Amino acid sequence: MEFDELSHRVIGCAIEVHRHLGPGLLESAYEQCLAYELSRSRIAFQLQAPQPVRYKDMMLDCGYRIDILVENRIIVELKSVDKLLGIHEAQLLTYMRLAEIKIGLLMNFNVAVLKEGVRRFVL
Repeated sequence: MEFDELSHRVIGCAIEVHRHLGPGLLESAYEQCLAYELSRSRIAFQLQAPQPVRYKDMMLDCGYRIDILVENRIIVELKSVDKLLGIHEAQLLTYMRLAEIKIGLLMNFNVAVLKEGVRRFVL
């Protein structure tokens, strides 16, 4: 499956979740519901994937977790905030760099229309 096709399928699953729940819930609720939709769509994923930090010749477990790692090819970072900020983008880009994943989706579910809350990043 091509990256663009996979990204579109993941975004479609997120839109389905947002249609049913709307804005205003905690990130954890959207995460669980998106996991359900990904499973229904037969998209492989891992919730709260540990992301160690590589420092020189050491791997450090600093407690970082990727919200959803899709098919080991796309990082999905979920938010439920008033407005996406630069720090949210920086967090996703850092996870992408550390995990050596080229595509990331930053999704803010606290918007009227989810399309307005989705940003796609490519390294």
